[in-house]
Amino acid sequence: MSYLGLLGFLGFLGFPTGNLAFFGFFGFFGFLSALGGRGSDERVDQNVNRASRNAFLVINLTLVFSLVYTAILLTLDALPFAFALLFVSSIVSFIVSYIYYDRRGD
Repeated sequence: MSYLGLLGFLGFLGFPTGNLAFFGFFGFFGFLSALGGRGSDERVDQNVNRASRNAFLVINLTLVFSLVYTAILLTLDALPFAFALLFVSSIVSFIVSYIYYDRRGD
């Protein structure tokens, strides 16, 4: 899971391109220390699996609504926003779910 932190280096593309959207990738540097130095045990693996399941369900529901929305509008202008929404919703749902399961202690 800490390898997600390597996506943070994509944030540096914002400087030469001038595209401010790349700066959001700097947030992935937080994953470098997510499990650093602790190792892994059964509870962490179980929490990661549960959080991954929730993120999978969220991304599928978001994809369905995005495709229906795009089909109703009959335009491709909504696809970049839908792609960003898929990416953000899956990461946020994973993080929130992992924190919830970690604090719950099951």
